[in-house]
Amino acid sequence: MILYHGSEKIIEKPVYGKGNMKNDYGLGFYCTESIELAKEWACSTNVTNGYANKYEIDLSDYKILDLRDSKYSILNWMAILLKFRTFDVNSPISIQVKQYILNNFYIDVDEYDVIMGYRADDSYFSFAKDFINNMISVEQLSEAMKLGELGIQIVIKSEKAFTSLKYLGYELADCEMYYVRRTSRDKKAREKYFNNLKQINVSDGLFMIDIIRKGLKNGDKIL
Repeated sequence: MILYHGSEKIIEKPVYGKGNMKNDYGLGFYCTESIELAKEWACSTNVTNGYANKYEIDLSDYKILDLRDSKYSILNWMAILLKFRTFDVNSPISIQVKQYILNNFYIDVDEYDVIMGYRADDSYFSFAKDFINNMISVEQLSEAMKLGELGIQIVIKSEKAFTSLKYLGYELADCEMYYVRRTSRDKKAREKYFNNLKQINVSDGLFMIDIIRKGLKNGDKIL
């Protein structure tokens, strides 16, 4: 598999154990199969160019958590996000929702070498917060994940997997071009999302309050 990591730096040898613990899936090396997305991720401002670092890895001998697998639901992704990302949960209901999801849908990511799943950029993260606050249904959250067309991120988690990354070079990401693309992607996703919100019927779909009342747990049919 060929992977790309967007960064403001050239990273020839990723270091195991470094990084931000509050990323989507905790500590790890976050990559994508799309060089264009990597270039967008590399340009968080329009004043500093970035780099799409390129790597090769053979995943055949590794334990992989692929959240796209049909045996997982969007709530497994939500639980992992709640574990590592910082959510503002202040109301009694949202506090109960967070704990319920963690108790019943969390998967221990430390047991895996590699994780594949959604990337929670700013727009995705706001959709997830709306779900926690019981504003949108499971179906609407699942649909919202497709709006930004961010694809799937591949996260290298274990020290063993880190040692298998083979550096192949990099491509420059022009900040003026790719920052505009990044912000445009986020803006379009939000516009589509808010247009969809106008069509919400609270009598349709499965909301988080319904999941708690039904006592649904990991393995139960959600969608």
